[in-house]
Amino acid sequence: MMDVTTAAGPDFGFGLYVHWPYCTRICPYCDFNVYTAKGRDNSALVDAIIADIDRHYRRMGDHPKLDSLFLGGGTPSLLSAAQMAEVIDAAHARFGLREGAEITLEANPNDVLAGDLPGWRAAGVNRLSVGVQSLDDDALKFLGRDHDSANALRAIDLTAATFPNHSVDLIYARPGQSAEAWSAELGRVITLGAPHLSLYELTIEARTAFGKRAARGDLIAMEDDAQADMYEATQAITSAAGLPAYEVSNHARDAASRSVHNTIYWHGGDWIGVGPGAHGRITVDGQRLATEAAKRPADYISQTKSEETALPALDIARELFAMGLRPVEGIDISRVENLAGSEIDRTQIATLEAAGMARLKGTTLSLTPSGWLLADRIAAELSP
Repeated sequence: MMDVTTAAGPDFGFGLYVHWPYCTRICPYCDFNVYTAKGRDNSALVDAIIADIDRHYRRMGDHPKLDSLFLGGGTPSLLSAAQMAEVIDAAHARFGLREGAEITLEANPNDVLAGDLPGWRAAGVNRLSVGVQSLDDDALKFLGRDHDSANALRAIDLTAATFPNHSVDLIYARPGQSAEAWSAELGRVITLGAPHLSLYELTIEARTAFGKRAARGDLIAMEDDAQADMYEATQAITSAAGLPAYEVSNHARDAASRSVHNTIYWHGGDWIGVGPGAHGRITVDGQRLATEAAKRPADYISQTKSEETALPALDIARELFAMGLRPVEGIDISRVENLAGSEIDRTQIATLEAAGMARLKGTTLSLTPSGWLLADRIAAELSP
């Protein structure tokens, strides 16, 4: 059986994810570990995050330099430029950042308008991911956002002027949304020139405010067939505009505009997760560990040690397979098979190929846009 470290780990990329848990308001669709910001002093949490980075370094000092650092949340754009610099400098001092490393900050449009963008740049951020979600004011109210479409457009313009490498996030397949309205909205966003788009279908999670409304019958999700039609239209529109999908939900103008950090997830690399509730996958002493930090900020501050679980080879194989089918290049299934100690059924793959949903070239399996529609289902059915 293949050594775990040759199938997954830092050879496939190495990143640092920093979870900032505070938001000005909690969106009704959000299922992340987030809390309402209340003008609190954030210095203790910043210190705890830096201490956590240091703790990881003391046991992972043999890792290469970081390919990426991602400030996510929550709303990390609520941090000051000085606090961002503290975290980025700490990562660089411990692990080092390779030349040209991607350093992404998630930001809400209103934070962009009120923020110190030159200060963010000086702190080390070189990529902004702007959570626009919609350019329809009624939809923005429905989604619980605190900005309107005019501010979203201004924020995108400001972002582009300071961060040529940036992404715009949108949510579609909302209840009652027509295909025509989405096509017009997407087309409008494309004209703004962002080199990267993250386009997500609305998912209603049970624990969210939307989930509770759905359980009461007050909110009805879009039917699957309508969502599928909208997804296919999205692929056609973005491809025609020179922003083809390079992953199920992500689109880029060219290879240089693809998300380095997310690619680490899809390719089975290592990433450290710091901040309340952050998850990670790290390789230590030849073992692949799943880590999860304490969820409540107060608990995280008082005890930064993460919960850790050593993953069995079969679990690593299944996770690697599910994530590896998402990007356009697919995955070398020999990595999966050697870990699992069993072969993936070639007959099932042939059936998917005949249906136009998958391609197998040598040992590399990839999904077509039609296959992406059923990516989770295909991964579950083929998985060892």
